[in-house]
Amino acid sequence: MPITMQERAGQIGSEAVSDWVEVTQAMIDKFADATGDHQFIHVDPARAAMTPFGGTIAHGFLTLSLMPLLSARTELPEIQDVKMAVNYGGNKVRFLTPVRSGKRVRGRFKLLELAEKRPGQWQQTNLFAVEIEGEDKPAMVAEWISQIFV
Repeated sequence: MPITMQERAGQIGSEAVSDWVEVTQAMIDKFADATGDHQFIHVDPARAAMTPFGGTIAHGFLTLSLMPLLSARTELPEIQDVKMAVNYGGNKVRFLTPVRSGKRVRGRFKLLELAEKRPGQWQQTNLFAVEIEGEDKPAMVAEWISQIFV
């Protein structure tokens, strides 16, 4: 059941966790093609196997860009009357642990702030972490800001 922006603003501190998603070599290769970042640690399994990573790893920005996919795979409530939502930026982003090709990741979202900046325009700040299955440290943590228009 959809909720209002005011109801969502009352959920500061709440968390949602996504389903697991596999980061495949095909996904990494497509990201490399889209961004022009073909560094061997991402796209050459034989050479990457000789590094401390032991194989290819996802780009840090690929990990960050999984935010919409992982968010869609949570139980976050649908908000009524949203016309659009846009990325506004990040207060900080840290890439802590590389994501090896073939590993599964999930997103953890914690609502830090949600405030109406002007009528119909809300600013939301989430703590977004990408966790790697079987790893103690997350792949990435970001404090991310979005603008939501209702």
